[in-house]
Amino acid sequence: MNKILIADDEPNILLSLEFLMRKSGYDVFIARNGSEAMEIINRDKPQLVVLDIMMPDIDGYQICSYIKSNSELADCKVVFLSAKAKESDIKKGLEIGADAYLTKPFSTRVLMQKIVELLK
Repeated sequence: MNKILIADDEPNILLSLEFLMRKSGYDVFIARNGSEAMEIINRDKPQLVVLDIMMPDIDGYQICSYIKSNSELADCKVVFLSAKAKESDIKKGLEIGADAYLTKPFSTRVLMQKIVELLK
C-alpha cells in the first residue's frame, strides 16, 4: 500500500484530504507543520508527499529540497498544494524538484488524478 504524507497547517484541508486518500486505499500520515513532516518523512519514508509551502517552522520548499537531495528518498514524489499562485512561486517549486504544483483553491479530482499518475 502506498504511503502518503499530507503536510498542511490548515486543519480542514488535512481532514478532507486524509479522508479522501484513505477512501482511495492509501496509507495516510498527516503533519501540521514542517517539523512533524520531516519526522514522518524520515521515519515512514512515504512514496508521495502533498506539501503546503507556507507552514510554521520549516517551509515546503525546504522540505522538498531535503527529500530531493536524500538518496534514501529518491522515489518519493512531491506535490505542492499552495496558495502561492504566482508564476515565480510555481517555477521555484518545480525547479527545486516538485513533481507537481497545484494552487489553492484546488480540485480534489485533479489532485487525486495527479497522485494516481505519479504513483504508477
